[in-house]
Amino acid sequence: MSVDYVEIAVTDLSAAAAFYRAAFGWETIPYGEEYTGFRTPAEPEGHEAGGFRLADEVVRGTTLVQLYAEDLEACAEAVTAAGGQVVEGPFAFPGGRRFHFRDPSGNELGVWTTA
Repeated sequence: MSVDYVEIAVTDLSAAAAFYRAAFGWETIPYGEEYTGFRTPAEPEGHEAGGFRLADEVVRGTTLVQLYAEDLEACAEAVTAAGGQVVEGPFAFPGGRRFHFRDPSGNELGVWTTA
């Protein structure tokens, strides 16, 4: 069994789509006013990695989604340039290094690398 799809609650669909496109190169697929799917550059054609669901508020501190990047520093710069905020790190942890960031809706995610 593996994780197939991640749904992220956001308070502004267009801001979320713009942020993740700019920071990570994700393609977004709009499905109306309350949902937008996303495909990462690694996804096979026709497969979505997840979606953004419109919500009144975002609750942090439960599940932490971790993304992977070869170049952690360049990724942190891309997050900041796209309007996100690095809130922790980069720091070492067993298995590599990582940082945490908040997207424009306030979701906290992590990015890690083995180097």
